[in-house]
Amino acid sequence: MDLDPDVCYRAIQTRDARFDGRLFVAVKTKGIYCRPVCPARTPLRQNVTFHATAASAQEAGYRACLRCRPETSPQLGAWNGASNTVSRALALIEAGALDDGDVETLAERVGVGGRQLRRLFLQHLGATPVGVAQTRRVLLAKQLIHETDLPMGEVALAAGFGSVRRFNETFQQLYDRPPAALRRRKAIASSHGAAPAGEAIALTLRYRPPYDWDGMLAFLAMRAIPGVEAVDNDVYRRVIALDGAAGTIAVTPIGGDRLSVAVRFPKPSALPRILARVRGVFDLSADPVGIGEVLSGDPDLARMVALRPGLRVPGAWDGFELAVRAILGQQITVVQARKLAGDLTAAYGEPLPEPFAEPGLTHAFPTAQRLAAADLSGLKMPGARIRCLSGMAAALAADPNLLAPNASLTEMVARLRALPGIGEWTAQYIAMRQLREPDAFPAADVALMRALADADGVRPTTDQLLARAEAWRPWRAYAALHLWASLADEGAPPVRKVKRAA
Repeated sequence: MDLDPDVCYRAIQTRDARFDGRLFVAVKTKGIYCRPVCPARTPLRQNVTFHATAASAQEAGYRACLRCRPETSPQLGAWNGASNTVSRALALIEAGALDDGDVETLAERVGVGGRQLRRLFLQHLGATPVGVAQTRRVLLAKQLIHETDLPMGEVALAAGFGSVRRFNETFQQLYDRPPAALRRRKAIASSHGAAPAGEAIALTLRYRPPYDWDGMLAFLAMRAIPGVEAVDNDVYRRVIALDGAAGTIAVTPIGGDRLSVAVRFPKPSALPRILARVRGVFDLSADPVGIGEVLSGDPDLARMVALRPGLRVPGAWDGFELAVRAILGQQITVVQARKLAGDLTAAYGEPLPEPFAEPGLTHAFPTAQRLAAADLSGLKMPGARIRCLSGMAAALAADPNLLAPNASLTEMVARLRALPGIGEWTAQYIAMRQLREPDAFPAADVALMRALADADGVRPTTDQLLARAEAWRPWRAYAALHLWASLADEGAPPVRKVKRAA
């Protein structure tokens, strides 16, 4: 984002919500940084500077405002428009790459040197990779202090701090007070020690409106794996598994452009990664207004965008789970693929332990290691697809980072297509939902062609569709979702048939 000072100052004068999450204003006289919608008196022009990210403001020596709470602003992906390297590195930081690793290792994963990665972060974000990770921890801790009754020791652990001492020192340095002094209400749990096993931690996550929640739930409900996911009463629930442990999440819209996320998990230290994955599944970092403006340049898409403003690209909780679903869905309907995934989970998934089990949620999805070692010949599907499934499981068991955003879209698609049985459609679908590539586009999808058929029913060819989609860059994944949704709106389910790669 080009932070034009005059535009930014007008935004904070009018408390323009369109800029919330897109910029942060640092007040020199107070040493704090705020959201543009902060209700406090507007500071004088000469007393403010503007930052594209909270990390930039914090690294410049400012602390988060206690009134407007910058940690609650929508995370719009301020790196949109930045280099692909920065985008991939940020996704890895969100996944915890710097919790146990260093910048050099992170840089190696995205294919650059450590010095170059620091330079790119400063250029595009105004902060170093370490500064971004530190801000992420501090803001999550601050949100936990304000929104939960967790004891401070659990807050430190859940936010990703290595020790309570480091947690206390950081807050004393940033806010000139201990973290407990930031809590505005009496902590219920603090006098009783740790929260009981299975008790939920509930937090809110913001997004920029509009948001097509009905469309998101419909997409997830149609593909919900029995025993693993459930959608009912406007709530999405699922089993989650990380680091050998399992629990559940429940996600509910609560108004005010917010989602409530209730996490029940035995390892509090996994909370940052859990929240990052929830943001990915529900595409909370998208800027629907900007995306809609680009797609509306196409007359057909303009109509679809107007019918479904705020349509998002549903992400995946787990890359292997998504890859398996994509393989199972080759040449069959979504409903059939869903049943096969449920059968696979019942046979090879790990039962959800007490006290986390609940109605409709019984098993964690099978791990790559479990399926790689299993005899899948009894599954009701063609032998070639079983071999593809086993091959994907073996590949991911051998390389756990296979489905991590380590390379460009082109490189990742080529890497996936090198696996037996993975064709262009499957690779693009995985890139779209797991790798969160906004420009991924399964152009060979029959449903996309059907959605753009002319008045005589003539559909574009794959090459014609690709040529037309050039104008949709870099948001072709969102165009694909609008095209699929248009078929569902007309009562024609997006059934597809794709050629299986050799």
